[in-house]
Amino acid sequence: MEGMWLLLALGLLVAGLCPPVHCTPGDVLDPPNVTQKDLHNETPVDSLRLASSNTDFALSLYKQLASKTPSKNVIFSPLSVSIALAFLSLGAQNTTLTEILEGLKFNLTETPDTEIHRGFQHLLRTLRQPSNELQLSVGNAMFVSESLKLLEKFMEDARVLYASEAFSTNFQDSAAAKKLINDYVKNQTQGRIVDLVKDLDLNTAMVLVNYIFLKAKWKTPFDPRDTFKSKFYVSKSRSVKVPMMNLEDVRAPYFRDEALGCTVVELPYTSNDSVLFILPDQGSMGAVEAGLLPETLRRWTGSLQMRRIDNLYLPKFSISSSYKLEEILPQLGVREVFTHQADLSGVTGEKNLAVSQVVHKALLDVAEEGTEAAAATGSKIIFLSGKMGPLMTVHFNRPFLLSILHRDTKNILFWGKVTNPNQA
Repeated sequence: MEGMWLLLALGLLVAGLCPPVHCTPGDVLDPPNVTQKDLHNETPVDSLRLASSNTDFALSLYKQLASKTPSKNVIFSPLSVSIALAFLSLGAQNTTLTEILEGLKFNLTETPDTEIHRGFQHLLRTLRQPSNELQLSVGNAMFVSESLKLLEKFMEDARVLYASEAFSTNFQDSAAAKKLINDYVKNQTQGRIVDLVKDLDLNTAMVLVNYIFLKAKWKTPFDPRDTFKSKFYVSKSRSVKVPMMNLEDVRAPYFRDEALGCTVVELPYTSNDSVLFILPDQGSMGAVEAGLLPETLRRWTGSLQMRRIDNLYLPKFSISSSYKLEEILPQLGVREVFTHQADLSGVTGEKNLAVSQVVHKALLDVAEEGTEAAAATGSKIIFLSGKMGPLMTVHFNRPFLLSILHRDTKNILFWGKVTNPNQA
């Protein structure tokens, strides 16, 4: 039976009006799809430099999220947040622009903003390539107040660089506006992300949305008949019972990091994109998290070697997280855009906008196909008589980290920490 991963995430930016408000009514363009002519106008960009900055941002943001709730599960799409903030920066000027792009870990003396936007354009185009093996959809949308007159350049850049759809929205009818946005998000994520927007005030001028939906199958699937109830140690003194999946006699890329005290195993999808599972030794999670740097990740992936693992145990779980990133991003240097000093004059030509909310919601399912119905509930007894020599076992029965990597672009699609598989 084929194994399955199902992952989705969504980044949302709500731009609220700073008083005084000077808006003139105008129609919102519903942009057509990006044409081949548009794409040929771009110059080549260094995709590895983009991936490196995105990785640096992913790990920096993870450390902030994890420090807020050290005992909770964490799941988010750093790429969704990066794309959403880069999209927002199209309308930013001066210090506001610098803070956003430097917060995303770009060196603006090396890489001008025009090159950064072309990099994201190329990245989005690569991610949206159709594939038989990987179901991946990524997209952007703007919900714009009927009373807001957008600059032609902003609309055109949003369309060409970020392939953004645009929807004229009546924010004075907040219930209808909320339904329009939430229905769009629900539809784009195949019903999995619901009620993203909880409240919209009457000053809302624009909502920017980025979504990612991913569904993939394991190259070496788990057999549901081998799933059994087992202990997962959420701490030294406390355990919970979880459905534990099992692979026997599997060959997988493996690395033992003695310096940081953790074991790294990579499990590929049929598409050859993959998940990196990082299992810190008992009591080493803090040290591993402190050591999370782009070069650490490069060292891990560069040191992986094919290894025969007699038994690999991984819990089956479904976790979700929701974050108010306007409370987190100032820690990464993105501050001015949330204040009355915000300069988003690239959107309307006037300094009358600021960002009031950045909501990010993500959900991750890890399972075999045929989930609950096929899961066994008894304890498993393993026959050892046929094995020669010491057994190689990797048991994810305590808190661990995971990173879902996109092979072609070298970007982290999702990053997570599982502290308790039963904590939805």
